[in-house]
Amino acid sequence: MHSYQYLITTVLKGELGFSGFVVSDWNGIDQIDGSVGFTAAEVSTAVNAGIDMVMVPTAWKTFLSRLRTEVQNGHVPMSRIDDANRRILTKKFELGLFERPFTDRSWTPTVGSAAHRALARQAVRESQVLLKNDAGILPLTRDNNKIFVAGKNADNIGNQSGGWTISWQGSSGNITPGTSILQGIRAAVGPTTTVTYNQRGTGINSSYRAAIAVVGETPYAEGQGDRTGAMGLDREDLRTIVTLRNAGVPVIVVLVSGRPLDVAGELPNWTALLASWLPGTEGVGVADVLFGGYAPTGKLPMTWMNSVGQQPINAGDGQVPLFPQGFGLTY
Repeated sequence: MHSYQYLITTVLKGELGFSGFVVSDWNGIDQIDGSVGFTAAEVSTAVNAGIDMVMVPTAWKTFLSRLRTEVQNGHVPMSRIDDANRRILTKKFELGLFERPFTDRSWTPTVGSAAHRALARQAVRESQVLLKNDAGILPLTRDNNKIFVAGKNADNIGNQSGGWTISWQGSSGNITPGTSILQGIRAAVGPTTTVTYNQRGTGINSSYRAAIAVVGETPYAEGQGDRTGAMGLDREDLRTIVTLRNAGVPVIVVLVSGRPLDVAGELPNWTALLASWLPGTEGVGVADVLFGGYAPTGKLPMTWMNSVGQQPINAGDGQVPLFPQGFGLTY
C-alpha cells in the first residue's frame, strides 16, 4: 500500500474526496522493496503514491536528506510536497493546534476514573457476542447457585487486555489496575451462590450447576501475533474444558481472543459460547451479560470460519461459515 498510487491518490483522495492526510506505518516505506532500510527510490515512490506524513522513528534525518535530494533531482515534484504540507497544515489549523498546541492537562488526573471505568464496562457488555446458548443455560442465576470457573484467562488482566497494553506486545498477569472476569463473576453473584475457581478445573464435580471456562489467546501485537498454521485452542485450554465436561455439568465457554478461532470441532461439546474478544480492564462487563444484568446485543463484525482452511472468508464469497457476519443471539 505504501507504493500504491492508484488506491491512495486516485481512489481515496480523488474519487472518494478524502481531504485529510495519509500517514505511513511505522518504518512502512522500508518494506516496499523487501530489504532492510529505506532507499531514495522508496522515499520518492511512497511520497509520489500519496503518503503525506512518513513515520520514520529513528532514521528521520536520513529521510529528510533523501527526500530533499529526490525533490532537487526532479523525482518528487514540488507540487506533491506542497499538497502534503497543505493537507497537514489544514488539519492542524482546524484542530486549533497553533493556538493550543498541548492538551488540557487539568484532565490528566481523571484518567482511569470511576466514570471512565463505567464507560469501559458498558463497552465490554455491549461488545459481547453470544454464539451458542443450548437449553437457555444463560443467563445464570445470581442466587442459590453453584458455579465452577476455570481457564487461563479467567483471572488474568493482562490476557484479557491483549497487546498494545502498557507495552507493545502486552503481557500476562496484573499489568494494570482493573477487574478480571473471575472477579466480575464473584462480584455479580449473591451471598447464597458459591463460586469456585481452579485454573485447570481441578476439583469440579457433579454438584456444580454450571462451569465457566474462560479460555483463548494470550497477548500479542502485529508480527508476533501471526498464526500461519492452526488457529484453535491450545492444549491447556482443551484439557481444562475436558476436565469440566467430565464432571457432567453444562460448560459455558467464554472465549477471550483478538479474532475468531477455529472451534467448530469442539463447539458441539459446549453448552454455550460467548465471544468476549479482549474486554480489557473491566471484566465485570462480561459478568453483566453472563448473569443477565444486560442481555447480549453484540453482533459479529466479521464472518466466523468453519475451519482455518477457509481463510480468508468473507460474506458473499460462497463459503459456508460457522457463524455468518452479523450473527449474535440474545436472551
